[in-house]
Amino acid sequence: MPDPNGFLRYDRRLPARRPVPVRIMDWREVYPPAGEELIREQSSRCMDCGIPFCHDGCPLGNRIPDWNDLVRTGDWDAAVESLHATNNFPEFTGRLCPAPCEAACVLGLGGQQPVTIKQVEVEIADAAVARGGLRPRPAATPTGKSVAVVGSGPAGLAAAQQLARAGHAVSVYERDDALGGLLRYGIPDFKLEKHHVDRRLAQLTAEGVVFRAGVNVGVDVTAEQLRAEHDAVLLACGALQGRDTPETSGRALRGVHQAMDHLVAANRAVAAAGEGRPARATLPDGTPIDAAGRHVVIIGGGDTAADCLGVAHRQGAAGVHQLDLYPEPPAGRDATRDPWPTWPWILRNYPAHEEGGERVFAVAVQEFVDDGTGQVRAVRIAEVSVAKRDGRRIVTALPGTERELPADLVLLAIGFEGTEEQPLLTQFGVTRNARGSVDARPDWRTDADGVFVAGDMHRGASLIVWAIAEGRAAAAAVHAYLGGVGSLPAPVDPARQPLAAR
Repeated sequence: MPDPNGFLRYDRRLPARRPVPVRIMDWREVYPPAGEELIREQSSRCMDCGIPFCHDGCPLGNRIPDWNDLVRTGDWDAAVESLHATNNFPEFTGRLCPAPCEAACVLGLGGQQPVTIKQVEVEIADAAVARGGLRPRPAATPTGKSVAVVGSGPAGLAAAQQLARAGHAVSVYERDDALGGLLRYGIPDFKLEKHHVDRRLAQLTAEGVVFRAGVNVGVDVTAEQLRAEHDAVLLACGALQGRDTPETSGRALRGVHQAMDHLVAANRAVAAAGEGRPARATLPDGTPIDAAGRHVVIIGGGDTAADCLGVAHRQGAAGVHQLDLYPEPPAGRDATRDPWPTWPWILRNYPAHEEGGERVFAVAVQEFVDDGTGQVRAVRIAEVSVAKRDGRRIVTALPGTERELPADLVLLAIGFEGTEEQPLLTQFGVTRNARGSVDARPDWRTDADGVFVAGDMHRGASLIVWAIAEGRAAAAAVHAYLGGVGSLPAPVDPARQPLAAR
């Protein structure tokens, strides 16, 4: 029985972040552990609702009230089991997911602050490590079937683990030199230290998964070879085609880059420094993309932009402006626009925002200004209004509002246009749709027999919980296709969408 008065006795409370002057001097995670007393207090705020809408907010179907109450009563071992029953990698989601489950918490319906679901999840996941490690669960009997998973991000890793535990021989192919996809090179260490990724990779290896890093499918190995060696193939290559702005004057200037180029370079530099090798953030061709001493302008208002902001602070930027096309969101939910339990449009202040920089809303770049040598020296911006007509976004610059911001480094964090065009698509006979994604049939198969797709490659750039959910569901479909005994959990189908007001 949950504590029926917990939400009345305790306010929502998170562990204090590490002090800004301290944390921007290193790349360690922003949040320290919460401590058992705080986390048991917070878990007691969960009411174990008759209809727990947090289940619908989370595509994984996490048993949130169950493990909240297990934490409240101190049964950590059972909480670990309950959490892992629906989520392969809760230490990833608890650190990286923006928590649509919290937006759907029933406390929000009554004007209360939601349960700190995400923080409880992190503490349970970390408790699993502290209380005996991530024990491998290899299959007792092999099926004799083989599966190739292309991509080692959260969707590919979740699918690989599910299939390996079902007894299939799984090989994961990754074109980068290290495994983890965006977890490795896209997410800064101050949000996810990489020992968490390494620990899971060790667990999967012990469960029989074979990893092949530095192998670009379609180049180093052909689709034909992959199909000959495996009984099924799952494509989980992500959605890394960054949205660009080629029509903006000066886009070709030096110093104007895609945000992911900056994040990948920074992650590689941090990894090299951790191995004792001096390194600065550079592109593969040696072009510097480090923010040290530079005036940085980040275009975009989402997670990727905030990641670039935190990286720029730690690299020692001289100053940072973050530009957002839309007006400043309200501080609280507008029930007429985003009724509970949907994801609300509100002002989200990430830890990076309290570290410095200036946010500028309702503006758009009119020109990247040349310093006379082909290097960007400033951006010319104007205040804008944004309207939608016939489903199209109309951006109108307001006369007389133009001004310049100094800029030695400009980062485009304006979204993604789907999966990259690459040789493996042609070789497998798979095409991108109008959104740049790869369509899936109801059984997660593509138009190519025996070839499945999951994660951002299918859905488009989305949340990590959706990637893991799709990886699990696609694994269930692959298992059925291979004639596996029984069934695997399938939390979503290819047509499933987040909660939204109609």
